[in-house]
Amino acid sequence: MDLSILQGFTKSLAMTVLSEIGDKTFFAAAILAMRHPRRLVLSGCLGALIVMTILSVVVGWATPNLISRKWTHHITTLLFLGFGLWSLWDAFKDGEAEEFAEVEKELNADAKSISGATKGNNKDPDDMKKQYRPFLTQFFSPILLKAFSITFFGEWGDKSQIATIGLAADENPLGVVLGGILGQALCTTAAVLGGKSLATQISEKIVALSGGALFIVFGIQSLLLTVDS
Repeated sequence: MDLSILQGFTKSLAMTVLSEIGDKTFFAAAILAMRHPRRLVLSGCLGALIVMTILSVVVGWATPNLISRKWTHHITTLLFLGFGLWSLWDAFKDGEAEEFAEVEKELNADAKSISGATKGNNKDPDDMKKQYRPFLTQFFSPILLKAFSITFFGEWGDKSQIATIGLAADENPLGVVLGGILGQALCTTAAVLGGKSLATQISEKIVALSGGALFIVFGIQSLLLTVDS
């Protein structure tokens, strides 16, 4: 295997695992898996994360063609250092197990609003369902689509997405996408199979500290690396 692909792969894998474990989308997958068939939840969440990873890598790969390689390298360095300090700040600022409760509360509120809306439109259920059912749900389960949409929009603009864009701008894009997809698959599978028992045992502080340290290491490594214009 090419050394640049291996380097991009290992960096992306480590960054993804430490960014996604204990993240909102990780907890969302765990909660959804407790309420719905795991197969559908895993397919929806993982599908969204794979699409997001590929989109992020494509953006990162295209960036050096729009801005000089030197500038993208400096921006990536600042991103890694900034995210490292941000993660360390979060680790010392936030309490343990708060995010799981917060995500569970949000999902419960969404479920109540949806059930209230369906109760209000309860005339001729079979005809109404056939008439107003969205086109995509003819082919995909609503649970799968729900898991996909919650995960996709939860990740959009997230720290891990921006970091993936920066990593793809500075490393081999193929290695970054392979490492990112493997990392997402490992984290999502653990969340879906482990459920609440696993999610509530994860120390968010330790994960944030580890992720922050990793980002800072990447930032220092990038800072010491010289890149031609």
